[in-house]
Amino acid sequence: MPVAIDQWYQRRQKDAEGDFYRQIASQGPRHNFENGTTQGLYMASADGTSLGYTNNRTPERVKEMLQQAMLQFRPAATAQINIEREDPRYNLAPPAGGLIVRVQARVMGGYEETEDAMKQIFQTALSRDNLWVSRAEHTSLAAGRFPKSLAHRIARFHLVDNTRGEPPMWRDSEIATSSFEINGTVVKGHAELSTASGDRRYSVDLLGELQTEAGKVIAWNMVASGKFAGDGRYTRGAPPGEFPLAISFTLADGNDIADAIPPQGSRGWLKGYLP
Repeated sequence: MPVAIDQWYQRRQKDAEGDFYRQIASQGPRHNFENGTTQGLYMASADGTSLGYTNNRTPERVKEMLQQAMLQFRPAATAQINIEREDPRYNLAPPAGGLIVRVQARVMGGYEETEDAMKQIFQTALSRDNLWVSRAEHTSLAAGRFPKSLAHRIARFHLVDNTRGEPPMWRDSEIATSSFEINGTVVKGHAELSTASGDRRYSVDLLGELQTEAGKVIAWNMVASGKFAGDGRYTRGAPPGEFPLAISFTLADGNDIADAIPPQGSRGWLKGYLP
């Protein structure tokens, strides 16, 4: 059974889920749960016995790890894990009465051609994140007003290039402009973002459609498009100079299990993300 998680949460959680994850990870080479990442691919039996680990993503290495793990696998009886207790610090829930918006980014060009298969994957990657909208902001949107708080959150945490890894979020001081307006069903916006040195920047326009019914937003589709420059510590390998970056925003329908994943910008700082 394949499972994808953000180990930043599980290695800290003081509950059954966290305990089970740490049981598996502690048998591998990365087990500094307080101050170090435990990122990687793990193979384990249902009782938490580790069968393999690798932090290499090439198909050949992953296949080798899986094959070795299957050779070690032995069926084992295990009690059902009690999941009634959850650590509230790391089990975040979307705001009641608010909205969840799917956010996806893609670099639309500018890369130098390469024969490297892994680089090609990153160059064509489509990222995924969620934008959370509070109840009060939802009410404002349904009334035809775009809240400043929401415009700021979009600019700071979602107008980022996260196609090659975990991006640096913008600081308040790096948001020169962030303005949005609603005219009927049309949403327009513009943002100017830049570090003090200008080595990372994004000049972007946003255009979309927002539909409401009975005081609720029932559809929201928006695209941000502009010129991005620079990268971050974990997003190395950006195209040289300025390059086109497009970001889409689509109201979630709740049919995708990933809709429940907290925004990356809220990780460890929900009150900073969603005051």
